[in-house]
Amino acid sequence: MVDLLGQYAKIKDIVDPSIEEVMNSAAFINGPKVHQFQKNLEDYLGVRNVIPCANGTDALQIAMMGLGLKPGDEVITADFTFAATVEVIALLQLTPVLVDVDPITFNIDIKAIKNAITPKTKAIVPVHLFGLAANMDAIMDLAKEHNLYVIEDNAQGIGADYTHRDGSKTKTGAIGHVASTSFFPSKNLGCYGDGGAIFTNDDELAHIIRGIVNHGMYERYHHDVVGVNSRLDSIQAAVLDAKLPLLDTYNKARRNAARKYNEAFKNHPKITTPSGLTACDGICDTCDCHMFHQYTLNLKDVNRDGLVAHLQKKNIPCGVYYPIPLHKQKAYTDNRYNEDDFKVTNHLVTSVISLPMHTELDDEQIEFITTTVLNFINAN
Repeated sequence: MVDLLGQYAKIKDIVDPSIEEVMNSAAFINGPKVHQFQKNLEDYLGVRNVIPCANGTDALQIAMMGLGLKPGDEVITADFTFAATVEVIALLQLTPVLVDVDPITFNIDIKAIKNAITPKTKAIVPVHLFGLAANMDAIMDLAKEHNLYVIEDNAQGIGADYTHRDGSKTKTGAIGHVASTSFFPSKNLGCYGDGGAIFTNDDELAHIIRGIVNHGMYERYHHDVVGVNSRLDSIQAAVLDAKLPLLDTYNKARRNAARKYNEAFKNHPKITTPSGLTACDGICDTCDCHMFHQYTLNLKDVNRDGLVAHLQKKNIPCGVYYPIPLHKQKAYTDNRYNEDDFKVTNHLVTSVISLPMHTELDDEQIEFITTTVLNFINAN
């Protein structure tokens, strides 16, 4: 699904000296490379504060801790996403409120959010799923109307530009009250281990979060808030700082690959290709709302499991993101949920399939993948 070795081969001369610099300094925790990467990422995103941490799941949890959410507070998020988004809500003894997604974008459905808001609702967590920016103007409007926090889950969307109603653009992760991201190796901006970060334009909130990530300390052995141990190590920061200047190039390569995939599958009655929020569906040289962390097809009247098996026989990786809705996961079942409220998600888990998507895809690979998919679907 990703070609990290191929990517590394092209940037080895940049990454290796950066890692060696850390090794020679022995500044493995909170060293200069961490602060350098933090500043460079702040500049890239146009956000006042980036607080690095150990992983993307920690980033989400710490963001919620920083907002002071209390046990029993309700947090609305999408049913169709990775479990980490709801996992941290439950860990903090908050109340997860799962809602359906839009059938075109797969992002959280605005009408479903409206219907889920109660006096106990304190926050909304939109996920920029598969790299496509969620409808942030509408979400921020709802948040303002109901005095709610917005916590962006930007683990799959880093680098995307959200175009506001007035035509202005803001990087995803810099729109809500606070945001989180993951630097897991397969992400668009990935390190060579675990890593994550929290973003916010609120300086006071950033101060609280900086204490939380370091055992609640602002001064050594003075614990002012309840904290955790969640730090981005210097080696991972060195890798990320070496790759950050290439992120836009990486994302452009992903969009180019997506455009070629879309062209191959165009107008097929059994295949719906990924869509964006713009007239060009997010796939052109100038559109920047979709970063294609995943390239995901929505199939109609296709034996999805049979297609998966067929691709595997041809040594073509593929993924099903996600095979089980969160509201049906054993850990998150709740009698409050009504199956009629999850029609889109319940359909998507049976019909989506993700094809290889990374910066090293070439035309020959794309042709082989698309031909193999089409041959199976047309024959069945």
